[in-house]
Formats: sequence, C-alpha cells, structure tokens
Amino acid sequence: MKMSDTRDIKADRATVWAALLSPEVLKECVPGAQEVTGTPQEGFEATVTQKVGPVKATFKGGVTVSNMVELESLTLTGEGKGGAAGYAKGSADVRLEEIEDGTRLSYDVEANVGGKLAQLGSRIVDGFAKRMADQFFTQLEEVIEGPSEDDPEPEAEKKGWLKRLIS
Repeated sequence: MKMSDTRDIKADRATVWAALLSPEVLKECVPGAQEVTGTPQEGFEATVTQKVGPVKATFKGGVTVSNMVELESLTLTGEGKGGAAGYAKGSADVRLEEIEDGTRLSYDVEANVGGKLAQLGSRIVDGFAKRMADQFFTQLEEVIEGPSEDDPEPEAEKKGWLKRLIS
C-alpha cells in the first residue's frame, strides 16, 4: 500500500524537524502508542496496540531514521511484530518546505503486513494504513500548532507544552 499527502503546519521548519525527531512527540502522534523511547541516531523502540478489523495486537518494534538532510527531509522506517497477529512494516519519506505561513510537510508512505493481518484482505488493511498515516500527521500538526482556537487554554501554555515535549 502506498500513499502521499501534504500538510501545511503553522510553525517554522526547525520546530517541525525537532518534533519529528522527538520520542515524546512520536508517542503522542502514533495512534495506539504505549511507549516510544530512543534517539534519532540510535533508532526508536516502540510498543503500539492496534485493532485491525477483528484482529487486535500489541506490536513491539523499532523505527530508524535515515536519509537525513537537516531541516529538509528524512525517512522513517519501522517494523513491528504482533505475535500471532503477524507483523507490520513501513516507511515514510518526509520532506519539509518553507512556506509563507510556516512549513509544508509532504510525505510518501509505504506499508506492508503479514500473518493474520494479511489474511484480512487488502481493502481492510489499506484503509487501516491510510487512517493510521492520516491520524499520525493530523496529530503531529495539532501537537506542533497547539489545540484549536476553540480550546480555552492560553496560547503561552500551548507553546510551553510543545517546547517541553521537544526539548
């Protein structure tokens, strides 16, 4: 399964870059993440619980960061094993471009599954993978920009929260 999309984020490239490389932000953004630890240099370890159709599994695996061109692009590659449910692996090529109101984040994602998950059929698995990618990048945008304007939390507190996450 392959897909591509773009997001315009109201933050400078340095902020978006730092968020993509922060285990705390990744934990906040990966749907079902229970734990994310590590560093971009050594890779991240993650535990994620997800339900795909009738199959619910906890995946343990790793994410590596490669092809890094600071503030411009990187590749996130991950693989997780979910025991009897099978495995999931994928990669995302992410590019950052400066735009008038912030940063345009473009991504190309490729995902594969095996085991019981693969038996569910491509329509279910592809829909799930698309939802996961959409949720990740939507949540990343929200973490970086802060809650919507309807949120009563003062702007200073929103920014302080992100700075604590990526510091």
